Amino acid sequence: MKYKTIYFRKEGGLATITLNRPDNLNALNGQTFCELAAVLDEAERDNGVKVVLLTGGEHCFSAGFDLQEINALATLAQARRFLREAHGVFDRIEELEKPVVAVISGFALSGGCELALACDLRIAADNATFGQPEIKIGMIPGGGGTQRLPRLIGLAKAKELLYTGDHINAQEAYRVGLLNKVVAPASLMDEAKGMALKIASQPQTALKAAKLAVNGGRNLDIQSAIAYEARCFDFLFSTEDQKEGVMAYMEKRKPVFKNR
Repeated sequence: MKYKTIYFRKEGGLATITLNRPDNLNALNGQTFCELAAVLDEAERDNGVKVVLLTGGEHCFSAGFDLQEINALATLAQARRFLREAHGVFDRIEELEKPVVAVISGFALSGGCELALACDLRIAADNATFGQPEIKIGMIPGGGGTQRLPRLIGLAKAKELLYTGDHINAQEAYRVGLLNKVVAPASLMDEAKGMALKIASQPQTALKAAKLAVNGGRNLDIQSAIAYEARCFDFLFSTEDQKEGVMAYMEKRKPVFKNR
C-alpha cells in the first residue's frame, strides 16, 4: 500500500513509522489517521516486528490536529467522526501487543502530544517542546490529553499545563515524568533504536504479557489489578521460554528463547 502522509519501514525486528507532512508541521488529519491505522495493523500481524518506533523526523514530531481540516467541519457529527478516528488510532497504539516508542524532535503539541502520550515509551531530543495549548483557543484536548496526561505526570502538574496552555521543554518533560530519556538531536534515532532493540531481545510472550498487565490493571482497584497480574503470570508459567529462562539463570548461562 502506498502512503501519502507517512513513511513505513521494517528492518531488523523494528517497524518505523514516520509522519510525513513537513509543510504542515506533521499536523494530523483524517488521511493520516487512516494510514496510521493501516500500518499499525500491519505491524501487529507481522511476527518479524518486535517493537514499533513512531517519529516525525528530525525537525518536528507533530504540532497537533490539522486545524484547517477541523475548521472545515460543518456539523457536530463530522467533528465527532474526526475525534473517533483520532481515538481509534491512539487507542490502537496503546493496545497494540507490541511496544510502541515515540521518538520526538521539535514540537509535540496538542494532538501531537496526545499521540506521544498514547505510546509506551517516549525518547526526545533536547530541542523538543511539549504542551496542550488548546485552552488558548477556547478548546480542550480532544485526543485523550485530559486523561492520559494526569495518569502519566500526576494530577497537579497536568492541570497546570491544561489550564495555562504553557509549553515545556524536553528537560522539564523528563523531570515531570513525561519522557523516559532526553538525548542530543544528532543521536536521537540511534538512541531510540538501541532502546528498541534491547526491548526486542526479550522473550516476546513475556513482553506482551507485561504490557497487557500494566494496561489492563491501571484502571482497576489494587486488589483486582494484582489478581489480573496473577492471571498473566500464570499463563507465562506454562511457556517453554519461562522454563528456559529459569533454567538458564540457575545454570548461570544465557537463555535461548524460542519466542523472540
